[in-house]
Amino acid sequence: MSERRPAPTVGQVVLGKRLQELREASGLGREEAARALRVTAATVRRMETAEVALKIPYVQVLLETYGVPEDEAEAFVSLAEEANQPGWWQRYHDVLPDWFSLYVSLEGAARIVRSYEPHFVPGLLQTEEYARAVLEAGTIGQTGPETIERHVSLRMERQRLLERQDPPHLWVIMDETVLLRPVSGGEVMRDQLDKLLEFAERDRVTLQIAEFVSGPHPGTYAPFTLFRFAEPELPDMVYTEYLSGALYLDSRKEVAAHLEVLDHMSTAAASAERTKKILRERREDC
Repeated sequence: MSERRPAPTVGQVVLGKRLQELREASGLGREEAARALRVTAATVRRMETAEVALKIPYVQVLLETYGVPEDEAEAFVSLAEEANQPGWWQRYHDVLPDWFSLYVSLEGAARIVRSYEPHFVPGLLQTEEYARAVLEAGTIGQTGPETIERHVSLRMERQRLLERQDPPHLWVIMDETVLLRPVSGGEVMRDQLDKLLEFAERDRVTLQIAEFVSGPHPGTYAPFTLFRFAEPELPDMVYTEYLSGALYLDSRKEVAAHLEVLDHMSTAAASAERTKKILRERREDC
């Protein structure tokens, strides 16, 4: 039986889904695929839903069974081998919940990361002190100082993504509330605004503020993030969270709806240049 992992990588999720699509396109059911592997149908299901790692010999047999051309099969196997490599974030398994592990994996693999944040500065753009204050406020009665510091360390480690030679394009729309909600003392907010202004000057970072004067907008429900990848084998995915967990959406209809909302919001929100002006003015008021 395939080995279970505590949390799948993004590659395992999308390649598992792709295996399901290939099986269905070939007209085979899970039972027939299982017979080709000499395993149970449940094992095939676990591969397709990323509950287990992708065993390369199994993948090769399935691709042949589904009639995938040799060159495409070789490319798929290469992606599967890469997907099975543990991510750096697994060093933080003691504090990183399974439902967020996939988010970090998606974040690291994406070519474009678009998000809406109504409450706080997104984690990728937070200063260490701002992150610590937010985490302390959100984990009262659940964790101690050592655990919070591990979370802060993880958040800072995630930010290395933006220092890569070829970073993803990060496009963030923040509600104006983010700038008005005090987090710790004035110095913490000033430093955080300075960091936002620094990132706003980068070529592959786009920051926009959804101003109050613009009125209600279609994203006024919860924070969410849309991931887009360079590889055609990896479909767009959307992440949205709630108090104790998260949802990962990959159906075309749901992804298209979130993309439409982001496009609408980006048109209505302050431009990147006006956002810099808003950040500077808010910095002066702190």
